[in-house]
Amino acid sequence: MKILVTGVAGFIGMATAKRLLERGDEVVGIDNLNDYYAVSLKHSRLEQLKPFPAFRFIKMDVSDRAGIEKLFADEQFAKVIHLAAQAGVRYSIQNPHAYVDSNLVGFVNILEGCRHQRVQHLVYASSSSVYGGNTRMPFSEHDSVDHPVSLYAATKKANELMAHTYSHLYRLPTTGLRFFTVYGPWGRPDMSPILFASAILANQPIKVFNHGDMQRDFTYIDDIVEGVVRVLDKTATVNADYAPISADPASSNAPYRVFNIGNSDPVPLLDFIGAIERAIGRTAEKNLLPMQDGDVKATFADTRLLNAWVGFSPATPIQEGINRFVGWYRDYYKV
Repeated sequence: MKILVTGVAGFIGMATAKRLLERGDEVVGIDNLNDYYAVSLKHSRLEQLKPFPAFRFIKMDVSDRAGIEKLFADEQFAKVIHLAAQAGVRYSIQNPHAYVDSNLVGFVNILEGCRHQRVQHLVYASSSSVYGGNTRMPFSEHDSVDHPVSLYAATKKANELMAHTYSHLYRLPTTGLRFFTVYGPWGRPDMSPILFASAILANQPIKVFNHGDMQRDFTYIDDIVEGVVRVLDKTATVNADYAPISADPASSNAPYRVFNIGNSDPVPLLDFIGAIERAIGRTAEKNLLPMQDGDVKATFADTRLLNAWVGFSPATPIQEGINRFVGWYRDYYKV
């Protein structure tokens, strides 16, 4: 198949594109290569894809309406994996317009491309952040997600609503995946694993928010990719048992699905730091700080729907994933 992967120079984008190429698909990847973090890392990720003759990279921003229209018309993609987005919860507090341009304008451009060119299936990245202040654990796709606590989360919730509209109006099959705290080799440098590892290796204190009283459902990158590819291969369908009077958020009488994809094993933040300390062989100096705006105390994915749909749930143990991450980090950054 010819598949479009947006955000292909990103953490999940590169890993997903590589997996598709390894199994024999043709992949066209787009990315705007912005400077939200070091562009050199994005170029290094793209280098991992260059050996594959079935890969082509096009520098393009998803908010470029005319460019996206032409791309879809020229390429005639069978399926689309939309991972391009302005990421980061805290960054959204200071830079809201970046999220509107990429996550809202960009997403409707992708939806329009899929609609007009009759794409078979659109799989897109949502986020565990849509659960906002929800305190019922584990987070279920059947729960309401109407109270986001950051603009980033609000844009991801909006993406799910926009996708449903296109599934309803144009019968475009769409599947949203709510990623839970992805980590591993080639990860983003603004996320906790690299922030912690770089500080520990430099003998500098690490920032530990909410005084360490936090839990995250850390999910290893290979598990995320496995889930994305399996979902891509099983096109979203109408839920024959959908009851409009109860309006279950997880499915619809349109070809629309939403799934959590997480490890279903929340790890206390201090235990996560401990795994990094063991992998590096040093103890971190910890600077305990209050909770940050837009953050939540805990995340916990209920993945029963995903498992029932594609027969897979992430399960990589934290120490195993962290050991792989630290090995990559020390090799890539030469520390």
